[in-house]
Amino acid sequence: MIVNGMEIALGEACTLLAFLDRGGYDAARVAVEKNGEIVSKSSFDSEMLCDGDKLEIVAFIGGG
Repeated sequence: MIVNGMEIALGEACTLLAFLDRGGYDAARVAVEKNGEIVSKSSFDSEMLCDGDKLEIVAFIGGG
């Protein structure tokens, strides 16, 4: 699987939400594109990932 341009081993198939949790991402503060399509936050817990997927994950950072 490719995540933000880097190849990684997914291991077993999992949901996008599980992948984000495992990677330390705050699901409420990211936008995700999977294989060129934006994934809605409401689908994070049902969107399944597999080894051939390409993800772009953008984390929102607040500041002042």
